[in-house]
Amino acid sequence: MTIVTQEETSQWLLPPADAAAVRDSMLGLPRLLQMPLTMFTGKPYTGQRRVQLRPTTHVVTAVLSIGSGLAVSAVGWTLGAWWLLLFLPGWAMVLHGARNLRMMMYHQAAHRNMWNKRRADRILGRIIAGLLIVQDFDRYGEEHTIDHHAIHHMTVRDPTVQAFLIGLGMTPAMTREQMWRRLYSRLLSPAFHARFLWGRVRSYTHPATRLVLVGTAVSYGAGLTALALLGWLPFVLVAWFLPLTFFFQVSNVLRLCVKHTFPPPSMVDRRGKSYFAGLTNAIFIGEAAPGQEVTGVRRIGAWLRWTGRMLFVHAPSRYLVLTGDTVVHDFHHRFPMSRDWANYIFAREENIAAGNPGWPVYKQVWGLRSGIDVVFASLAAADPGEFSAERIGEVSDRELFTAFDD
Repeated sequence: MTIVTQEETSQWLLPPADAAAVRDSMLGLPRLLQMPLTMFTGKPYTGQRRVQLRPTTHVVTAVLSIGSGLAVSAVGWTLGAWWLLLFLPGWAMVLHGARNLRMMMYHQAAHRNMWNKRRADRILGRIIAGLLIVQDFDRYGEEHTIDHHAIHHMTVRDPTVQAFLIGLGMTPAMTREQMWRRLYSRLLSPAFHARFLWGRVRSYTHPATRLVLVGTAVSYGAGLTALALLGWLPFVLVAWFLPLTFFFQVSNVLRLCVKHTFPPPSMVDRRGKSYFAGLTNAIFIGEAAPGQEVTGVRRIGAWLRWTGRMLFVHAPSRYLVLTGDTVVHDFHHRFPMSRDWANYIFAREENIAAGNPGWPVYKQVWGLRSGIDVVFASLAAADPGEFSAERIGEVSDRELFTAFDD
């Protein structure tokens, strides 16, 4: 068994100053790249001034991403041959937009905090739920605020915990290495994805009102009929439903694995700010750029390696998994009703600059893999008696796999 020591964990969890040093190492790059790097990494450089975004901006960009992805795939479908490779960026853009709709807009609407207009937020939430086939909006809003944000946070009543214990089948008795192997096996399992998809359908249809179900059935029925008559149904199945199902679920699982850490057995007080702040870390994307100490041919190689890792390792993590504000989800758990949520990156940074008054110091890691290692290590160290799948039936009537809807 591999035991994770405090020294090993500290290599992942960084204090704010060390995290800032990683981002500031990129200041040697052209000024034109600094704002894109901030949005990419989730971390502003020291002293950077914010850009002001609005909630509607995030909705528009998400919809444009989906529309552009479908358009790119349509070009590949029409031209055929090697042009079919256009499905790769097309799938990526569709998935990115869909995950942003789910992780930001649907989430904020459930908090009644999208536009701070109850009716508009509810309409948007229901549209997204029907479009993406995720948990019924009203049911999600109720469970999310009660079982995830209140006193049941990271207990066996929390959907996040249930997804680990039931969906992934991970337990405190497993080592980190065993959890990684279990994660890979689930991501590649057709049976897992079939059950996951069925859970999504059930979580949408089971609690929904008859009016919502009829409206969804009519909308999908009319849409599919029109596509079939036009001969575009096979294209839509490949260009839309594939990223909506398999790719969406892979992204969902990887996102789950960095969402929250498990409380250690020694954590007795589970109601205060230290508890809620201590179980969520920022997951910045990227790594430190080569320093001035690297010279000559070695410097060229270091920059080529850094660029390659940023493009082919970290960029997919940010664009396809940790989309939108998920890189700084810790800010949301401190201020779930913040009206500045649309400017999540800079709002968090300004809170740090103010000394995070009333709250503990923020914690953060750099890189998706490091973020997963931290969560797996926390589960391995958790109380096996408390975090047991057998206890879930005692405290929750949530159906199997509906808890996986993040």
